[in-house]
This record gives sequence, structure tokens and C-alpha cells, in this order.
Amino acid sequence: MKERDRIIAASIFGVLLFAWLGFLVHTSPRFAGSGVGAFFGIAGAVLMLVPLAYPIVKRIRFVNARITPHVSLQSWMTVHVYAGILGPLLGIIHTGHKFDSWLGITLTAVMLLVVVSGFIGRYLLTYVSQDIKDKLLLLQTARGDLDSAWGALQNAPPELRTLPKMRLLVAGLASLGLDLQIGGPAGEVTKLAESVADLEFAIRTHELFKRWCSRWLNLHLVLSVILYVLLALHVWAGIHLGLRWLS
Repeated sequence: MKERDRIIAASIFGVLLFAWLGFLVHTSPRFAGSGVGAFFGIAGAVLMLVPLAYPIVKRIRFVNARITPHVSLQSWMTVHVYAGILGPLLGIIHTGHKFDSWLGITLTAVMLLVVVSGFIGRYLLTYVSQDIKDKLLLLQTARGDLDSAWGALQNAPPELRTLPKMRLLVAGLASLGLDLQIGGPAGEVTKLAESVADLEFAIRTHELFKRWCSRWLNLHLVLSVILYVLLALHVWAGIHLGLRWLS
């Protein structure tokens, strides 16, 4: 997704996260069964079914071969994201902020968890992956600079090959934002070695976070299955009890 699409999706996601809290200031017990409420519910349910198209196109080879030449997989992902956020938002509007049944409360909770898990898996995983690539490039450059600085240190006079005095004091001041320049080849090697170590630590941390984000995607799939089961039960209950605006 492009940067503009990410901003739009993140904005809708933020609205959705706070929309369900509307029950604190507003409750409309009859809205869900009214004509307008039913419209929002049906539209939300249809939109929540649309995201199924992406995994079908992605994982079924026959469908993928027929569809992707005309509509790219990235376009299906964009539709997946927008429908996956707008559908639950319409569902929240459909409730009228009335949460008094176990099925409705559970469906709303799972619906929000699906959106949150999808957002984490999609955006944070993409961001972390790109950040790892950027840091790997920086690490490659830093290692090259370190090799050059180490060669300069080996060719330097003996009196310049020792580490500067009061190294711990200088490091402590640097942690407070007071960056004191350490002259000489030894100081340059020490500085670059610290930069390499910091980048390596950051990359390992990001890779660990990336593995956890991958698990979030598995959680997203499990929650999605639960969501569709609850959604089917909710639709069945609505048909069984009858819509008030048709009675």
C-alpha cells in the first residue's frame, strides 16, 4: 500500500478503536432492529466477507492464475485492508452502542481483535522488515568504516594506538547528550565499534519482534475463523427473531 493509503487506513483504524466506547455517552436500544440499523448491519456483514477474497486469490493457484493478470495481489490486499476496517466500523454503528447479549458482546470483541491483529501483522511487520533492511545497509557501511579505521590505527604511531583516558567518563557524558569528540585513530575505532555493536543489537531485536509479528498473523487467521462463525450465528439469530421494522 502507498503511504497515502496507509495514513487513510490508520485513521479509520483509530476511529474504529474508539467508536465502540460510544456506549459510555450514547445507547440506542432499538437502532439495530430499525431499517437504518439493519442497513448498516447488512453492509457491515457484506464488507466483512470481502476480505475472504484475498486469501482465496493468494492461496488457490487456479484462481490466482485467472485473477492476478487482471487485478494484482497488492490491489486485493488493499481491498482486504479497507473492507476489513470499514466492515467492523459499520458493525459498531449497527449495534447502536447496545451491548446486552453474550453473542453481540463476543462478536464485537472478536471483531475488534481481528482488526487489531491484522493491523499489527500488516503494518508493524512491514515497518519492521523495512527498518531491518535499512539497518543492514547502515551496518554494512559501518563495518567498512570500521575496517578502514582499524587499518589507520595499525599504521598510526605507537603513542596513538592506545585508548583515550577516562573512557568511562566520556561514555557517561555521551549518554547524557554531551558528545565529546575523542581524537586519534583509537578513539575513531572505539566509536565505530560501538556503532556496529548498537546496529547489531537493534537488528537482532527487530528480528525477534518480526518473529512475534508473524505469530500475530497466525492469531489473525484463527480470530477470523471465530469471527465468521459468530457472524453467521448473529445473522441466524436476527432472522430467527425477526427484524422489528418488518413486523
